[in-house]
Amino acid sequence: MQTAEIADRIAWAVDGLEVEIPTWGFVNTGTRFRVFPQAGVPRDVTEKLEDAGAVARYTGVAKRVAIHIPWDRTDDWGALRATAAGHGLAIGAVNSNTFQDEAYRLGSLCSPFPASRRMAVEHIVECCAIVAATGSDVLKVWLADGTNYPGQDDLRDRRRRLVETLTEVYAALPPGARLVLEYKLFEPSFYATDVADWGQALSVVRRLGERASVCVDIGHHAPSVNIEQIVASLLAEGRLGAFDLNDKQYGDDDLIVGSIDPYRLFRICHEMVGALRDDEDPAAQRCARETVWMLDQCHNLEPKLPAIIRSVMNLQEAVAKALLVDRDALLAAQRAGDILGGNAILADAYATDVRPALAELRTARGLPASPFRAYLASGEEERRATARVGGNAASW
Repeated sequence: MQTAEIADRIAWAVDGLEVEIPTWGFVNTGTRFRVFPQAGVPRDVTEKLEDAGAVARYTGVAKRVAIHIPWDRTDDWGALRATAAGHGLAIGAVNSNTFQDEAYRLGSLCSPFPASRRMAVEHIVECCAIVAATGSDVLKVWLADGTNYPGQDDLRDRRRRLVETLTEVYAALPPGARLVLEYKLFEPSFYATDVADWGQALSVVRRLGERASVCVDIGHHAPSVNIEQIVASLLAEGRLGAFDLNDKQYGDDDLIVGSIDPYRLFRICHEMVGALRDDEDPAAQRCARETVWMLDQCHNLEPKLPAIIRSVMNLQEAVAKALLVDRDALLAAQRAGDILGGNAILADAYATDVRPALAELRTARGLPASPFRAYLASGEEERRATARVGGNAASW
């Protein structure tokens, strides 16, 4: 297949894909033992938006930025929205934080203490107001709630509290906004996590209403879990709301997207592209169109801004390869029971080098052929480090 033909088939990876980037991906982060500072990291939310704007300029597809409350709190949400627009950005998901206050020691929405639950509900309801004020349309909830020991709390009571509190939050959603509930296998709770897997998350959002769905974080699963099957199941249910895209070797490593297992990323993208193309399943197609593709990486060593650009490019390559899958031939092989034929169609698409075609598509649209190399050659990294001396760098 010639580069021009490949480019024609994968153009959506440059023209249609929308990638959301997180403000916390630009700040000082670390391991459980130490945070490692870097030169030039943002000192406030305005500088985070400046960095996000740079990613948008170089990639052309990362034009939504997720914020985290209270990390990105400001006195003027309208001004924040205007600042984002000045960098070519829109505010994406508003992420709540109910895991860094002393009151949440035994949980937030699931806590045995009514005062802690009330505090958490009021915080997330405030995030609903921020959704409206910033022009966002997504509220994202992740809970660190759980228990460390058998007998510590009643597990059914914790679920009842979760449903009751989230029902109150759901009622506060602005018109047209959606709630996405994120799950995680373990950590920081090591005996029972209150929203530990996609089934638990799905059962809860079904109790809330049609505007509630599930967020899939690639790093929040056991190592051998078939994540693309989870994606397919949630698409079939019309309840896939968002991705937190990253990569991992062991647990929630938050590494650069596609850096450890790019074939898994391709398989996930294949399920998404298949749903987008499936005119016979309009519910799954609509769900795929509305799903937020967000990067969730905040590791400790790599330079932040070029790492995020690298993730965007890796995601584009995976999506492009998924777009090359001959869907008609694949369906024919599957319906004929042709095991190796179906597998070969996926393997051939994955083996295709889409980088030259992506480079041509970017160049035709006035973007650098390689956003990563262009950013590193621009001198912006060094200018940021020089300009951002003094003050307190943003961190965990």
